[in-house]
Amino acid sequence: MKHIYIIRHGETELNRQGIVQGRGINSDLNDTGRAQAEAFYQTYKNIPFDKIYTSDLKRTWQTVQKFIDSGLPWERLSGLDELAWGVWEGKANSEDSRDAFREMLQTWQDGDYTAHFEGGESVQDVYDRLKQPMEFLSTRPEEKTVLLCMHGRAMRVFLCLLLEKPLSEMTEFPHQNTVLYKMGFEDGKFTVLEFNSAIHLDGLVIG
Repeated sequence: MKHIYIIRHGETELNRQGIVQGRGINSDLNDTGRAQAEAFYQTYKNIPFDKIYTSDLKRTWQTVQKFIDSGLPWERLSGLDELAWGVWEGKANSEDSRDAFREMLQTWQDGDYTAHFEGGESVQDVYDRLKQPMEFLSTRPEEKTVLLCMHGRAMRVFLCLLLEKPLSEMTEFPHQNTVLYKMGFEDGKFTVLEFNSAIHLDGLVIG
């Protein structure tokens, strides 16, 4: 069985402020995010990863930088980027923005996966571009143990894709910063081996 460790990136300052980043904002980890990344590294540094995949956005590769620095092969895939939230990216967390997002999330929940904000992507768009990363995970048998770092909404969509679930179920995958979903791949099927694991964050104190 192939093992795939899928994690969300560490916290950024916009995460802390509740501001949506999306594909169009290439933000750095903050102190908390760097501490989360270090905690993940210390917990999983002895796993014999064959390959690292990240999105094109630096908050993902900053999260797994120590694994990269150890000399592991690393590939960036734009298909793993976060959903583009269009006109709402970087906007202050306001009543208007919260209302807009609630309405969009409900639209997706109701089954209209092509709905999107002006200048942004739909969850169907993200689902379609995630097929390339899924193909790489499915067709590279020499990569037996893989670490993949991506983004919250895209990760929820990716898990639906891998597990052949409808996108209406993406809300069933919690996704705090650096949370881990450990997946197995065998006989053409992906399965969940660890769900929403954050054991590396137990006792983490942000100084």
